[in-house]
Amino acid sequence: ASDLKPLFDTILEYIPAPEADVDAPFQMLVSSIDYNEFVGRIAIGRIERGAIKQNQEIAVCNYHDPDAAPKKAKATALYEFDGLGKVPVTESTAGNIIAMSGIGDVTIGDTICAPDAVEPIEFVKISAPTIEMTFSVNDSPFAGREGKFVTSRQLRERLIRETMKDVSLRVTETDSTDAFNVAGRGEMSLSILIETMRREGYELQVSPPRVLYQEIDGVKCEPIERLVVDVPSDCVGAVMEKIGSRKGDLVEMTPVGDRMKVEFLVPARGLFGYRNEFLTDTKGEGIMASVFDSYAPMKGEIQRRNTGSLVAFETGEAVTYGLFNAQERGVLFIGAGTPVYAGMVVGETPKAEDISVNVCKKKQLTNMRASGSDDALRLIPPRQMSLEQCLEFLADDELLECTPENLRLRKRVLDHGERMKLASKKKG
Repeated sequence: ASDLKPLFDTILEYIPAPEADVDAPFQMLVSSIDYNEFVGRIAIGRIERGAIKQNQEIAVCNYHDPDAAPKKAKATALYEFDGLGKVPVTESTAGNIIAMSGIGDVTIGDTICAPDAVEPIEFVKISAPTIEMTFSVNDSPFAGREGKFVTSRQLRERLIRETMKDVSLRVTETDSTDAFNVAGRGEMSLSILIETMRREGYELQVSPPRVLYQEIDGVKCEPIERLVVDVPSDCVGAVMEKIGSRKGDLVEMTPVGDRMKVEFLVPARGLFGYRNEFLTDTKGEGIMASVFDSYAPMKGEIQRRNTGSLVAFETGEAVTYGLFNAQERGVLFIGAGTPVYAGMVVGETPKAEDISVNVCKKKQLTNMRASGSDDALRLIPPRQMSLEQCLEFLADDELLECTPENLRLRKRVLDHGERMKLASKKKG
């Protein structure tokens, strides 16, 4: 067949339609939230039973908050989904997925019911954020060149708007008016937010991700993730060794054909930067997923990164001669012609400390020819870093500058002299 009609016909013929009681009192679990400037929060969910009409009185309750009195509201507007768009409707019945505006502070997990039959629907509680990053205004020498939205007011408004539709996100002010702490459910969810903001034209800087600790019975506890990996059998050893060094504990192993499903309990901070290593160790065939498990006492020191950064010494444009000399020191992240500024991270060195390199250095031009040294200089192709790889690479004294055009790794303190002073103070 040239289309999917036979499949759809078969589904209609053999699979029973969902059973729904249209005459029972209205009940719907909010499973997603949308937000728009004109109507505020929009509750999205599937009607479990009953029917709803526009401007009908409703009550809002929550399974995990049984003592709270149900909130009264009115379904001011109803929409059903058609493809990717929303179509306004005046009424809808059980089984339909609808969007409803009119409830100010509705959140995922709330149940919307008829006022005379308030019965909350059970759902899995949304876990609290476990990871935090600082989002701040871009203050690098290249600030404002590539983005449309660059001020702290624009940054604050955008982050607050995100919390309206992402219930696992928390935004708090810091001592500085230019920086905000953004807490979420993992580096993945935060990197999606950063990428979305970049595409919308925002320019910002982000700090390395940090874990949110809790004090439980006087003991400092950290979030533990339940990590499930599905890997080819011959890669299990490498994965177990890496997770072990990241203070993970093996829970269970299940063979599935010629693959192995392995479950671990790992500190959230132990998973920072692991995804890439995991893909390398499993030759790209591994699948990993993690979910918050619990808080447990601190598991001790975890080695985060034992390599240093190659740091640009001066502002200018990277040239082949300078890069050729720098590539002997490590792996470069940039190619010739890339604009750089002093304090920008341009590569990685296998040594544990940072090395300053001058990638803008041009060859001294003399009229002397030297045999061999005037041949074309061969540059090793630079390593292209994705947003996740950049976040994983960041050391504690580094930031990631995100603009619609570029991702630039940089030192928090750009001036070489200032950095040296701070380093000697730490040692002292």
